[in-house]
Amino acid sequence: MGYWNEQIETAPRSELEALQSYRLSRTVRRVYENVPFYKELFDRHGVSPADIRTVQDLSKLPFTVKQDLRDTYPYGLFATDLENVVRIHASSGTTGKQTVVGYTQNDIDVWSECAARALAAAGGKAKDFVHVSYGYGLFTGGMGLHYGAEKMKATAIPASVGNTRRQITIMQDFGSSILCCTPSYALYLGESIEEMGIDKSTLKLKAGIFGAEPWTEEMRREIEKKLGIKAYDIYGLSEVMGPGVSFECECQNGMHINEDHFIPEIIDPETGEVLPDGEQGELVFTCITKEALPLIRYRTKDIVRLSKEKCACGRTLVKMSKVLGRSDDMLIIRGVNVFPSQVESVLLDIQGVTANYLLIVDRVNNLDTLEIQVEMSPDMPFDAVRMIEEKESEIKAKVDSLLGISAKVRIVSPKTIARSEGKAKRVIDNRNSYHQTV
Repeated sequence: MGYWNEQIETAPRSELEALQSYRLSRTVRRVYENVPFYKELFDRHGVSPADIRTVQDLSKLPFTVKQDLRDTYPYGLFATDLENVVRIHASSGTTGKQTVVGYTQNDIDVWSECAARALAAAGGKAKDFVHVSYGYGLFTGGMGLHYGAEKMKATAIPASVGNTRRQITIMQDFGSSILCCTPSYALYLGESIEEMGIDKSTLKLKAGIFGAEPWTEEMRREIEKKLGIKAYDIYGLSEVMGPGVSFECECQNGMHINEDHFIPEIIDPETGEVLPDGEQGELVFTCITKEALPLIRYRTKDIVRLSKEKCACGRTLVKMSKVLGRSDDMLIIRGVNVFPSQVESVLLDIQGVTANYLLIVDRVNNLDTLEIQVEMSPDMPFDAVRMIEEKESEIKAKVDSLLGISAKVRIVSPKTIARSEGKAKRVIDNRNSYHQTV
């Protein structure tokens, strides 16, 4: 597989860090001079642009958090005049005010470049038909891969979300070769293709780029099996840019971060201390080329690991692991930290059940309870009571062993758990008398 930008993607570490240092110092000065929020924040922490000369100085700077974007809503963190902003995106705002993101034309060009790198790493070429089933609109998902496809002269198919049967017809008729959507929707597409009696080998799909929600290696294998493709991970968040902040190569063992645009750090989510490479912690990004919204040390809440070991693909860009969970949606059950992805990794390794599951957390007599609902495979006989009980016991034993707490497991009929064409809803937490979706 080729590179999209070999000069950057395989640059020596010393060159990358020199470029980062130059761009970091310029960005810090620009936000200090143009964003009152950052001037006040830097002054309060006793740091000035003159103190930031290299990437080693990054830890001197204070963090930015999502609440800062809400407190300065809508344009208070923009570092350029609004007349230079050519596009606005925003988060869904399900837990508060929307976080608003602006882009200059150069920001759009950088985003397109980063998305094109991701497509190229997945084997994308100009002759490909890129089927984009992420949502279009204020959500950044659809537009990022769409512009990346056009950047590399491939054909973009803006299918968006919904109408699954029509999506599959488009795949058949238009010759979609690369699928872009959430991993949970990719599985749903695979299920629907089977139900429609379509031989997946008759489709031209060869690869898929899946992101916007955490997913496991077991889920990757399931997607690859159902769709007959190679499944690649992609990472992004609207506040930093959108999909394409990092991407997976053919080695499929970590996502390369586009370090010429984003400097990553891993911190202890409790203390804020920077952790060494290989340690698990919260991912922090500093934008060093963004013009409209260059965030400084932005706390993503995503739990990952970083590695600077040179990849077998030849890229020297630092790699981040799959997202292991989020510090803000980590469940604490009876004092134990539980991530939905841990449960998913068990379920996807069990024969006879599907990847569709729901975690229901409650509190009974002041004791936390965890119930895991998981759908049986369509080919598993529902009246086989003993078989179902055995599967429930098998899952319970493995989950209890992994988490160190006892869980109730209930296998339910196929199609019982609600599907989502966007991010899958995996958790209902009733302990605070409201439903919290993750």
